[in-house]
Amino acid sequence: MRRTGRAMPAAGCAAPGGGHGPRWALPLRPPLCLACAVETLGDGGASLVRRRHVLARLRDALARPAGPAVQLLAAEERLCAPLVAALSGKSPAAARCGRGGEDGSFSPADLHPCILVRLVVELKSEQYLRCILEESQKELCKATTMRGSLPTFTLLGKLADAISGFADILVVEHSNLVDHLLMGLAYPNEGIKAAVCYLYGKLYSSPVGTERLSAHFEERLCGLFLNTLGHAQTKELQVNCLGLLKELLKSDHFVSILMNNAKAEEETENPDFLEGENPLPLALKKVTAEMLQAASSHCVAAVLVHSPNRYAPAFIHADVPEFLFECLSCNSEILIWSVYCCLLLLTEERLFFSKCHTVYGIESLVRSLQDVLQLNNVELHKQGLLLFAEILKRQPVEIKLFTNRGICIEAIDVLMETVNCPVLEVVVEAVRAVAAFLSEEDSSFLWYLLCLCRLAVEFQSDPMAQENAFTAPNSKSKDTLSNFSEFLLRICDSLCIPMVMNYMEGAVSPSVMEVFISTLNTLFTVVPNMQNKFSKKLGMGPSSLCLSALLHSNPALNQACSSFLCSLCLSLYSATEKERTSSQDEQEMSELLQKGLPQLNYTTAESLLLLAETPEPFSLDQSLCSHQHCLILLLYFAYTLGDRFVPEAELFLAVRNFLVSAQDHGDCPPPYILRAALYLLAVCQDKGKALDLRSLSTIKKSLDNLPDLSLVYVHCPLLLKFFLRYPELMGRFGHQVLQLWFSWRHCKQTETEEAGFGMSDQLNSANPLLPILKSNSSILLILLDLVCSSSVEVAWKVLMTLRTFLERNEDVLVCDLLRSQFLQILQQLLVESTNRNLPVLLSLLFLVQLRSKGVRELDSTDFKLLHQVSNLCGKCRPRDSDLLQPSLNFLYWSLHQTTPCSQQRAVAVLLSNVPLLELLQKVLESTWLRSPPSEPAYLSSEDALLCSGWLLVASLLFYQHRYNTEVRTTLVFRSREWLNLKKEKLKKKKKSSLAEESVSIMQFLRAVLRQNFSSSLLVIVGQNTAQSATPPQPSSLQDAALHPLATWQVFSLVVSLQNLMVHKDLLLSQAVVACLETLVEYLYMKNQDVALHVASQPWHRFLLFALLNGGQKSLLQPGVLRLVTLFLKYQSRNIISQKEISQILQEAAEANLAELPEATSRALHLFLWVCFSL
Repeated sequence: MRRTGRAMPAAGCAAPGGGHGPRWALPLRPPLCLACAVETLGDGGASLVRRRHVLARLRDALARPAGPAVQLLAAEERLCAPLVAALSGKSPAAARCGRGGEDGSFSPADLHPCILVRLVVELKSEQYLRCILEESQKELCKATTMRGSLPTFTLLGKLADAISGFADILVVEHSNLVDHLLMGLAYPNEGIKAAVCYLYGKLYSSPVGTERLSAHFEERLCGLFLNTLGHAQTKELQVNCLGLLKELLKSDHFVSILMNNAKAEEETENPDFLEGENPLPLALKKVTAEMLQAASSHCVAAVLVHSPNRYAPAFIHADVPEFLFECLSCNSEILIWSVYCCLLLLTEERLFFSKCHTVYGIESLVRSLQDVLQLNNVELHKQGLLLFAEILKRQPVEIKLFTNRGICIEAIDVLMETVNCPVLEVVVEAVRAVAAFLSEEDSSFLWYLLCLCRLAVEFQSDPMAQENAFTAPNSKSKDTLSNFSEFLLRICDSLCIPMVMNYMEGAVSPSVMEVFISTLNTLFTVVPNMQNKFSKKLGMGPSSLCLSALLHSNPALNQACSSFLCSLCLSLYSATEKERTSSQDEQEMSELLQKGLPQLNYTTAESLLLLAETPEPFSLDQSLCSHQHCLILLLYFAYTLGDRFVPEAELFLAVRNFLVSAQDHGDCPPPYILRAALYLLAVCQDKGKALDLRSLSTIKKSLDNLPDLSLVYVHCPLLLKFFLRYPELMGRFGHQVLQLWFSWRHCKQTETEEAGFGMSDQLNSANPLLPILKSNSSILLILLDLVCSSSVEVAWKVLMTLRTFLERNEDVLVCDLLRSQFLQILQQLLVESTNRNLPVLLSLLFLVQLRSKGVRELDSTDFKLLHQVSNLCGKCRPRDSDLLQPSLNFLYWSLHQTTPCSQQRAVAVLLSNVPLLELLQKVLESTWLRSPPSEPAYLSSEDALLCSGWLLVASLLFYQHRYNTEVRTTLVFRSREWLNLKKEKLKKKKKSSLAEESVSIMQFLRAVLRQNFSSSLLVIVGQNTAQSATPPQPSSLQDAALHPLATWQVFSLVVSLQNLMVHKDLLLSQAVVACLETLVEYLYMKNQDVALHVASQPWHRFLLFALLNGGQKSLLQPGVLRLVTLFLKYQSRNIISQKEISQILQEAAEANLAELPEATSRALHLFLWVCFSL
């Protein structure tokens, strides 16, 4: 009764800890006493319900790794050992219980292994592991039926899965357990067999187990296992059998046993002895589930990889290839990959082809490749193409692979798609597959293609062949001659040409070469309207192949190559020189190529020697000259298309020698030959040496004999660079070449069309000239001369080039070189008031001015330019921003980049120009009148014009006051508009335009404040009555002292400046500080109380923080120092404290004063002076 009473709390959890105390209570809900639980499991009289309940609670307690239950059991061996014994022994409850309830809950039979495995894994004790093995041995020996051994097999399998060294202990110390496994595998119950196979798989996955059980497998297990695998019905048994097989196939010895290869030698001499005898291939072929098919095919590959030639016949006789090809119709990438691997290994056996498995399966393979190419799996693409290439390569000639025309077309489509794949690895495999598809033995395909091309050409003149006669009325058919011809061109372009070119790199087959070249030659006329495009895309890639083929003494091949090269050169000539091609030149070139090409049977080295060869004196034989001209043309077209199969340095010397030799012999090459020679010299110049005076003289004489330089001009940057490289050529032909360069009418169109012509990145009409200009600035004079002498379009291109050049090369000093030319150009353009080049010229003029270094005296040319530009501004309308903005910038910098003497004269010139001042009045008034743009992405042209206008007026105010210059008219402004910088018009602007425009207006405001509103150039008026938005202000002594400003205007301006400061823009912040300084100085002269009141505004302290948060983290910044100095100067102790002053002094003491910027040094000097003066 006592034992029962102690067990009650554990079972029912009525009292925590039962009678064992709280130490044994586990933190579960409700609590569980571990000691009571162990006693209950060991009590044979406990009910089944109670045992099941305790097992479930104990499973929950052990679910947490290193939990309280594990810690208690590890510390108390007297408690742990009975628990392990109770769980590992065959309890009555487990015997009476089935495999679990229908509701899916665990039965004791299920709970015992789970809890026991978890307990042993957590305790990490070999003592309990050996105890379990001993108990398992006893249970297996005591079992009266094999069904009773199932829990033990399951437990051992779970232990082997969870504990790495368990399998080694079992086979070394308890090897007699293996006999029970054999009996379980022979028992007619697939559940027991599955458990046994699972445990066997774990045993053979261990190196120790593989070694100890090797004889066991060969003598007793192999046949039984193969029988089990061949007759397995349930998925569980099939999976576990394949798992065991996968482990066995890792060993070459076990593979040999499984494949029954250890036969008598006389039996192995019979190649058909394996047919139908080996059960393994048949068993693997029976697997039907898709996921198991992947495992099955993987096992097939695992067998074959040991020795394809040795084991493949057994699988082939069992028709496994048929099974594999059928598996290719699935959607599983894993299964398809495994099948590809198996079939690839089977291709190494001749029997695979002789049994016609490839003929049967080629359709499945092609369809599989079509589906696989839609997947994003590069490795699967490569493996499939590799398999396809191997089948094509090894297929016997006598067995036709493609018995169905449709499948052959689908295979071609697959190859065409893969050749165009963006992944290089896939393209490599695709090219190999194409090469196998069109092998040397399969040249009939090329003949078939050639016949189709010739047939398409013949039908072009037949009206009956233009439309499909079987097309229904009022409908369009896709089966037209045009579509068929385009299909032929497309298949040759994407499939045949790349494949044959790759194939011919190894060895040249005259028969295949002749058919290939003939096909290419026919393709020029298959689709007439695509002839030029096809010629450019084809390029001169096959030309070097044709030149090599001409060395063969094969008349048919020689004629095919000659005809092809002639057609290609004429097509390229017509496409690239169509604007200048005359029928006479084309006829001469055609006759030259037709006669000369068949005789060009020279190697590359011999061809270069041929160019330098000089004819015999008084010789009438023109064959040498004809050969040289043919070779020059071939090389010209090859180089224009990027095919440089001749070394550039050697070619440069050979062409140079050709021109000199022709000159010495009195020969005058036709323009198209001279053009080709000059182009070759230009593109090879960088790899060759500079031309000597004799060579340059030869070129000059040849060009002087031409009626027009355009006859030899090629729109190519390298040719332009060649002419401008040598002073002898630039001085004589530079102007004409640059004129041709900029007047090239279809420059942009050519750049698009000539993609692939070897110069697609060089045909921009401006940029390629920029590096040439930087290396030779004297070319700029030629360009400026072109502006004066050329058409408006050419002049615009030249000016845009110059502007881009100056914008990108700030270090180039060309001001003195260009300034004198600008006056002449400007005077010429001003005659044409509508000339669109005028804004570009003015922008260029301003850029040149910006490049001027330092201050210099203005000369007569400068004053003439100043006069012309200012007069031009006076004639403009306020909306002519493209003219006015660069002009006002030029006038502004003319005032600032000169000496005081020239400055005084310049101010007098501008102030005497009444139309200019009237224009400025109108422009600046538009600041408040025009509607703001809708969020421009950058500073608009109107905003830029306003900035330039305010800055110029501010400068005129300042210098007029300094030099007391006579004024002929005045500018009138309303004070309220430009004093109130927070006007709604400005608030709506984008941050960039607000900052720059506000800075400009503040420069104007500073100039006005410094002159105390008493400038003879400027008249300030109040708000008129029609715009009475300002409430009337009472007259006071304070207002009188601040006149013409009112007190409310002063504080409104201060608030506006404070608001602008918080934008955290560096340029704007510095301008606000400068304007605030000027304003306080003005107020201090007028009314010291108002000035001190403004300087001590508490809000100013926030301005200081705004500067520091706006990127100026250091106190040693010009804006911060000037603002602090302002507060100190006017004794604003509430704004700046002594601690902050000390901090600035400390930072200044630690800084390297020599490295500080000039603006910072000036601000620091002023700060220190104010500090010491106080």
